[in-house]
Amino acid sequence: MTPDQPEFLVACLCAAWCGTCRDYAAGFHALAERFPDTRFLWLDVEDEADLLDDYEVDNFPTLLIQRHDAVLFFGPMLPHHDLLQRTIESFHAQSPDESRRYATSSPERSAWQTERNLRRTLAGQNN
Repeated sequence: MTPDQPEFLVACLCAAWCGTCRDYAAGFHALAERFPDTRFLWLDVEDEADLLDDYEVDNFPTLLIQRHDAVLFFGPMLPHHDLLQRTIESFHAQSPDESRRYATSSPERSAWQTERNLRRTLAGQNN
């Protein structure tokens, strides 16, 4: 993968008006420093409404984690940075084949592959 498209992508879908999101931001950005081979994105659902309108974010923070084109996680996560760190570490420990199998291991995860694929959404925005 190129530096602008690393193997892993971690996105936090948030809102500027959300106090929990504001409190979570510094730790989220600190985690980006701990995982330099992972692309971290902070996306405000209101500022990026055209991009994220179909993502149905009801609770904050909502996290999305992808490995290449496989969406591994999408949903709200308790705002504890150690929880996100352990989640990222567990996905990093998987082989690419394990990640592909995991990404389709339930009907919900299978649906994420088309409905929540942020890399595809971002690529479509750049076209």
